[in-house]
Amino acid sequence: MVDLSGARWRKSTRSGSNGGECVEVADNLPGIVAVRDSKDPHGPTLTFMPAAWATFVGKMHRR
Repeated sequence: MVDLSGARWRKSTRSGSNGGECVEVADNLPGIVAVRDSKDPHGPTLTFMPAAWATFVGKMHRR
């Protein structure tokens, strides 16, 4: 299990401003990028290698 206690979460720039469905990202941890649902901050978290996250974000920006 990955230790996320030092994660600094920020709202994704791709999330809407309506206060609803938001994704939070923590990219300050060495070797991983963590993603979670802002409505459930103690729920499940996805983790990605930085290169995989960069590829995902790059593909999302091309839409």
